[in-house]
Amino acid sequence: MQKYFWIPITLGLAAYVLLPMPGQTAPLSERIEAKRSQVEEKKHQEGVLTSTISGLNDRIKSLQGEIGSTQGRLANVQDELDAREAELQAVRDDLEVARDKLARARKKLGLARVGLADRLVELYKADRPDALTVVLEADGFSDLLERTEFLDRISDQDREIVTTVKVLKERFERKERTLAALEDQKEQIAVAVLRRRDEIAATRDRLATAQGDLRGARNDRSATLAQVRDSRSKLEGDLQDLEAAQARVTGQLQGSLPAGPIKHGTGQLIWPVNGPVVSPFGMRWGRLHAGIDIAVPSGTPIRAADGGNVVLLGWVDGYGNYTCIQHTSSLSTCYGHQSAFATSQGASVRQGQVIGYVGCTGHCFGDHLHFETRVGGSPVDPFGYL
Repeated sequence: MQKYFWIPITLGLAAYVLLPMPGQTAPLSERIEAKRSQVEEKKHQEGVLTSTISGLNDRIKSLQGEIGSTQGRLANVQDELDAREAELQAVRDDLEVARDKLARARKKLGLARVGLADRLVELYKADRPDALTVVLEADGFSDLLERTEFLDRISDQDREIVTTVKVLKERFERKERTLAALEDQKEQIAVAVLRRRDEIAATRDRLATAQGDLRGARNDRSATLAQVRDSRSKLEGDLQDLEAAQARVTGQLQGSLPAGPIKHGTGQLIWPVNGPVVSPFGMRWGRLHAGIDIAVPSGTPIRAADGGNVVLLGWVDGYGNYTCIQHTSSLSTCYGHQSAFATSQGASVRQGQVIGYVGCTGHCFGDHLHFETRVGGSPVDPFGYL
């Protein structure tokens, strides 16, 4: 009669695994596979976004190098432009000085012309017809100054005045022409350098704009990546809940909850319970998951992974009912979320001895054992010791 009593219960539990739950549209196993596919898709999106962001960062760094190089060229051209403008100003200053000297020379020449005219009048009054003939036949004042016979007829003082004025006039007119040509040349060079500076500055501005656009694109993708990671973490939490539920159902379908045979791995520790690992050691939800989660039904006996002394037994926030066993001077193991203890503080336990029972105390989403290995008090991956 007792055998027939378990038939409807077993069929009901099987239906729980194989048929849709209330409010769900697919069996538990199918929802687990769908959730795994969603997690993998999110991981793929993370990979693509991470690669894209890395490429954008490389392009931003490359543009930063180009901007730095362009800025250096711009500084050099600005220095050259400043030098050209200084040279141009110096030429203009020289030209102003030359023009001032030429103005004074012209004034002196005017005075000399007045004096010379007076001398011609004196020569005329002195009845020097040869001199008058020279004057009358001269083609302008300049030609008059060139006539040797005229110079011979005036005094040494007059000759000195005429010669000085002539030399000064030629010298300063020549210098004025030279400086004017030099000013034009320097101004053309300055204009060319200014054009180069403006072109380089425009190039720098275009590079800076492109870099800003890339930064904006990178920030957008970084925000998307953060959203994808958050979504993936939530999906992994849902997946863990579903796998824990499946393990719980599987254990209930098996009937009783014996301690089960001791399971050895390749390391020095035995497995504390027999079940699937639904969450590995490592970063999870933005922080370190310090152990592994093994999904087994509530009430499953927990074995000591190795012999040692119970150094911690009690309630720990997050872990719920928590037990730690010191095996060597540095190695210890810890067991979280227990429904009940089967040992005591300070007790000496042997490897394989039942020390507690699986549950869901503390912060958890389904029945499972949270198992940790610690070296020197710091958590390490249990797979290195199982």
